[in-house]
Amino acid sequence: MNRYLTMFLQTVVVLIGIGALTFLLWEPHLEGRNVHATLFEVYFKDPFLAYAYLASMPFFMALHQVFKGLGYAGKNQVFSPMTVKALRTIKYCAIAIIGFVAVGEIFIMLGSSDDRSGGFFMGLLITFGSVLVATAAALFERILRNALDKSCKTT
Repeated sequence: MNRYLTMFLQTVVVLIGIGALTFLLWEPHLEGRNVHATLFEVYFKDPFLAYAYLASMPFFMALHQVFKGLGYAGKNQVFSPMTVKALRTIKYCAIAIIGFVAVGEIFIMLGSSDDRSGGFFMGLLITFGSVLVATAAALFERILRNALDKSCKTT
């Protein structure tokens, strides 16, 4: 893979991570109940926000694995066990995100919120995206593992 293309894609991954982190830290200040709240009230009195931060960890771990996978591609090591391991980790992170969203949906449905439908729909969108990522990672992992197995058998 072209070295410059790899560096560009790694830069895009880093910018996505910075954008997601910025959104996670900035958005709670815009909520209706947190507009006039102190930093302590925003970050330490909302258990759902703490859960959202905990649930975002697999997303950032997956971004790190994508960054590493692109690094392997830049070194022409696409067909390596490290790339297979990175894809497997991405798949598990996507599955973990699906689990966190499912528990979050239960938290939203059992809570006393006026806007359950919006939260439920956002959870469905995140779940759909995570299913796509998990499926693609599993498919690429299987393809790379088969290619590695065939190359080991021929040598």
